[in-house]
Formats: sequence, structure tokens, C-alpha cells
Amino acid sequence: MVGFSMQPYGIQSMLKEGHRHLSGLDEAVIKNIDACKQLAVITRTSLGPNGMNKMVINHLDKLFVTNDAATIVNELEVQHPAAKLLVLAGKAQQEEIGDGANLTVSFAGELLQNAEELIRMGLHPSEIIIGYTKAINKIIEILEEMVETGSENMNVRDKDEVITRMRSSVASKQFGQEEKLCSLIAEVNIWFLLFHAMLYLCSIFLTDGELSLKTNMQLLFMATFLLKACIQVCPKNPANFNVDNVRVAKLLGGGLNNSLVTRGLVLKSDAVGTIKRMKNAKVAVFVGGVDTTATETKGTVLIHSADQLESYAKTEEAKVEELIKAVADSGAKVIVSGAAVGEMALHFCERYKLMVLKISSKFELRRFCRTTGAVALLKLSQPNPDDLGYVDSVSVEEIGGARVTIVKNEQGGNSISTVVLRGSTDSILDDLERAIDDGVNSYKAMCRDSRTVPGAAATEIELAKRLKEFSLKETGLDQYAIAKFAESFEMIPKTLAENAGLNAIEIISSLYAEHASGNTKVGIDLEEGACKDVSALKIWDLYITKFFALKYAADAACTVLRVDQIIMAKPAGGPRPPAQGAMDED
Repeated sequence: MVGFSMQPYGIQSMLKEGHRHLSGLDEAVIKNIDACKQLAVITRTSLGPNGMNKMVINHLDKLFVTNDAATIVNELEVQHPAAKLLVLAGKAQQEEIGDGANLTVSFAGELLQNAEELIRMGLHPSEIIIGYTKAINKIIEILEEMVETGSENMNVRDKDEVITRMRSSVASKQFGQEEKLCSLIAEVNIWFLLFHAMLYLCSIFLTDGELSLKTNMQLLFMATFLLKACIQVCPKNPANFNVDNVRVAKLLGGGLNNSLVTRGLVLKSDAVGTIKRMKNAKVAVFVGGVDTTATETKGTVLIHSADQLESYAKTEEAKVEELIKAVADSGAKVIVSGAAVGEMALHFCERYKLMVLKISSKFELRRFCRTTGAVALLKLSQPNPDDLGYVDSVSVEEIGGARVTIVKNEQGGNSISTVVLRGSTDSILDDLERAIDDGVNSYKAMCRDSRTVPGAAATEIELAKRLKEFSLKETGLDQYAIAKFAESFEMIPKTLAENAGLNAIEIISSLYAEHASGNTKVGIDLEEGACKDVSALKIWDLYITKFFALKYAADAACTVLRVDQIIMAKPAGGPRPPAQGAMDED
């Protein structure tokens, strides 16, 4: 057997053995687009009030049943490098606004699908990128013109204005049971709402950026909770609103009707000791625990008699009592420990009528300090008056079989509100929590920019119509890319209609006809399967959510189109392939 091998040439001579190299339209560009399209198909069917849930099991065997696109793409663990770009765009939207991740990923996939058609027609990706860039710049101009007059002036503490802007993101995750308006008003005793705010809230059910008429009890409760919680913790300068100040405590049992909002913190743990309730109390927080402190150096104590042993024990006991008495003399009635609570220390806390709480999480301990205004001390010692916090009440209550500690602080110094959610299963509670997270982030977004645009796909159809008119004025090949960009907007009403079981072609045709007649605020009523003026129904989406979602989607699509080669220096896995050009000959 005579063996010989040819010397590698070209890129094979530059990279080590086992690399992979893909280039050209078919191998790189088209395959990248196909991967992104598959990801968009997954998220697209979750768009709208009739969007389907996805059952995702991650690498830790944790089950997620949700239609939240941000959760879906995070838990899918996408491996394809091009599809990861869309995942990153969705994450950027989630971090920037907190809502609209589905719109970002789905719209980017639609842009790439239309780009593939242009490539097969003969257009170069560079010409498509130029057209898409012109299109998104024009879209931003048109979107500015579509902003509702007067929406830029908003009182973030006005419940009517907040509800109008917040309910879209809240309802996108929940499609609950229908109830009559009278039963809703009878059951809602959480907070006072003006009658017309209740009327609109009960009659308008919103979707992920889109809307449909629907009487929905869960929507009313969710929006009420979020509204109350957000307004409670909103600072004097609304731009400084912190989403971490609205907490969620999930307790199994009951239903959404049993949920409540507490101005303060809810700890899912019992108090240590027998004292379970305290009012108008000062609070001392110790990070290192409430126990005898160990010395920094090791030592040996020789005890020769029983008297010496008794004296040593009494000395330790006296030291602990001295420390606890010093805390009690400072005026504190509640002690919070970040670590273990010793038996002896607990005994003296009971003697001096001190309530003891244990919070193991350092993050929860920080929130407790923010709630009470206390300063966390490193070790057990007498606190200064300035280090003490204050609470109106601390009490241990039983909710649905679980004992929780409720820390209330209705007056100054408080910056935390907690939404106590009740539900029958962990999956329902997780989905409700995601809905609350979207609503709180929407409140933060409207604190930054309260401008609104028409919802119910009215904005998308108007953008498509005006962008098509703009493409006809262009003379280069990029006019085809601009026209395809405009066509991509039809994905929103088409998907909403299909998910609701409606005829998408008829809906889109009706929308175009209405907008061509000058009715620029006509959108889809998915409940009745008709097109209606959304402005009369007070149906609005946040301008800032649309702006960033479309911008991130266009940027992600252009980034994928710019890739013309994929070079993997290492094999993806499995047996190493033979070297290029190697051969054996008998």
C-alpha cells in the first residue's frame, strides 16, 4: 500500500484540520435566512389574543407553557448563529422596553423571507440592504406623523391614561374567562376606578400590540393591580421609575380574584419565634446573623472544674443578652437577620419582646431595606438611630395554606409594592407573572415617552400603504426591496386573522380599502371579524414600543443579509472528518 497526500491549498492551508467553510448565496445566505424563518414561524403563531401556547422543556427539564416570545426564544437554546441574531434582537427589545419581543422576531423573519424572494429574482444582498435601510428611515418618519395629537402630555399618576397605554401588553399574555360587566363591578373591590375607565377596561380586550373587543375579567384585575402597584411606587420624577420596585409573590391556590396589592414587601416565610405581629415598629437589619460571633483567631479554653464551666456558660449568655438588650434599648422592635438566628439569641429576643425575621436572599434583604429605610449592619451590635428603619406593621398571615410575612409601610420612606398572585397551578402563576412584568415595563416605557399610535394593526397597514407609495418614487433597484419591506407589514394583520380563524385575505383587503379612503385609524376587531375605527374605542399602542421593535427587526435582518461566508474553525462535534485531499492507493 502506497500512501500519499496532496498539500492543502486555498483556505484549507490557512485553517486547521476539521474546519468547515460555507460561502455563496446557496450555502451561506439562503441557509441563514431559512434558519431565521424557522424561528419566526415558532413565535408568529403566538401573536395575538388567539395565539397558541408553546410547551418548551429546557436542558434542566423545566417545563414552560407560555405564549411569551421572550421566554420561548430564551429557553429554546438556539444554536444556529444566524438565528441567534434574531434572538439577540428580541432580547434587546425586551431589555429596552420589556414588551414587543414577538413583533421583533416575527417581523425580522418576514423581512428575511421577502429578501430571499428578491435574491432568487437576481437582486444582490447589498441592494436589498440599501433598500431596507431607506425603508426603515422612512418608516420612522411616517410613525412620527401617526402619533396621536396630545398623547405626549400625560400624567403618569392618572389611572385612566395609564390604563389606556398599559392594558395592551398585559392582555397579550392572558385570555381569561368572560363575565358580565355587572359581575365585574360587584367583584372588583381592590381599588376605586371611575365608571368610564371600568367600562372601557371591561369591553376592550387587547393583544400583543393589537386589540379586539372582549369582556375579560382577568384583564380588569391585572390592569388594576399593575396600575395601583406602579402608581404607588412612582417617584417624583417619573423617568426614575424602577421596575424592581414592583415585586410579585406567587402563592398556589385561589384564583386571580383573590389576588391583592400590598404597599410594602411580602416574604414567603414565617417569622422566627412566637411573636408574629408588630405595629409602628422600628427595624434593625443585621447581615451577619443574630448569634454569638466567632473570634477571628482560634484558641483553646482549659476548664478544670464544673464551676469554671458554669461561669464560662454564664459569661457567653450574659454577652448575648447584653447585645440583644442594646438593640432593644435603641428602640427597635423588629430584628431582621440575613443569616442564622441562634437559639440563645432567639430566647433573649423573646424576653425583650422583639420580633425576629430571617431573610436569606441578599437581594430580598436589600429590597427590605429600601422598603423600611433601614441600613444593613454587618454584625450584631447596638444600632445608631439613623440605621433603624420603620414599618407601619409586620404580620404573619396564612394565605392558601402558606404562611407569609407582610411588611406594610403606607407612609414615607417606602418604594416597594408587591402584587400577591393566586392561581391553581405553577404554570398559570408563571404566566401571570410574565404578564405583570410586561405591564410594569410598559409603565416604565410610558414614563419615558407617553406618545401613542393606533393599535389593532391600523398602524401596520398605514405604514405598508405609505411605504409602497414611497417605493414607486424610487428609480433604482432598491425600490423592489422597499416594496417588499412594505409588504412585510401585512404579516401582522394576516397572522392575527389566521390565529383567530378569520379569512386573512378579506381582512387585509378591507383594511387597505378603508385606509385608501382616508380612514387611517381603522383596525381589526377580531371578536366580530370586522374592521373598525380604533380611535373611537380608545385602542392605542405605545409609540416607543413600535419604534424599537421595527428598528431592531430591520437591523437584525440587514445583519443576516450582510453575511456571505460561514467559517467554523472547529468541527461542530462527532468524529473529525478526514483531511482535505488525503487519499490511499493500493
